[in-house]
Amino acid sequence: MRRVLAGVAVLALSGTAAIAALVVWPIGGPPAEIELTGDVQRGAYLARASGCIACHTNFEDGGAPLAGGAPLETPFGVFYPPNITTDPEHGIGDWSLSDFAMTVRQGVSPDGEPLFPAFTYPFYADFSDQDVADMWAAFQTVAPVTNPAPPHDVGFPFNQRWGLKLWRALFMHDPQTEPVEGKSVDWNRGRQPVRGAAHCGACHTGRNLAGGRMPDAVFAGNDDLPGGNKAPSILSDDLADRGWTVANLSYALQSGVTPSGDVFGGSMGEVVQNGTRFLSKSDLKAMAIYLLDSDVPEGRALAGTPSIGKTID
Repeated sequence: MRRVLAGVAVLALSGTAAIAALVVWPIGGPPAEIELTGDVQRGAYLARASGCIACHTNFEDGGAPLAGGAPLETPFGVFYPPNITTDPEHGIGDWSLSDFAMTVRQGVSPDGEPLFPAFTYPFYADFSDQDVADMWAAFQTVAPVTNPAPPHDVGFPFNQRWGLKLWRALFMHDPQTEPVEGKSVDWNRGRQPVRGAAHCGACHTGRNLAGGRMPDAVFAGNDDLPGGNKAPSILSDDLADRGWTVANLSYALQSGVTPSGDVFGGSMGEVVQNGTRFLSKSDLKAMAIYLLDSDVPEGRALAGTPSIGKTID
């Protein structure tokens, strides 16, 4: 019995030590100083493309832009998108550009804490310094709102942020937005928003019990979205089988109208209403080209592909 008790004590101490190590384990790191001048118009465009307005604005309750979004109900609890206006107390008004860059690209708060992956930061990891500077410039034009967003309603153990460090180690993947050799300029241009800013994979990829996206199910659809929504497969063959073409897919992303004359509903309707309808025709066409031919071959990254929003028409 003494040996059993001693073994239990050793396991308990080991577990406690492991948790203590995780708590103090640093993640992320301050980015190099960004000294670029931001373009407000392009930053606003990227914010739309990235879902910032859609997520951080509670349209149903008449909330102010970016003052905090509608609750997101998940199996782990209810998440409330925070106020990201320029209010220094309840928003991001006391942040620096470096704080903003670390939050957007690394999912780490200014005080070094990991953010819940309800925030789609893994898709923004490849944002360039210019992308970040442009978005920061746009956010500086947002009027402050003094109301705080509600705190997350997440129970134990999912409310323990040290556990997110393990989650990141297991489930954070490169967004793979880099251009691929042998593909057209439009294909590579579309790859950027589909796999990055527009984060299509956040909804259209299945997840495991821990909420991590399954690498072998990218774009294969997800029948278990928050709020009871479903996202169909957007694999190129499946899209083609359902009658999608570059022309009608790019039009649907702009208008919300499908080839059958129906309209997108649920979460996809919100994506169009608050996001993709603001994108340029050239970016929407590029996204459709990529989605209808998204079986990515192995290849080295290329330089020189136009970035999303470079041509706003």
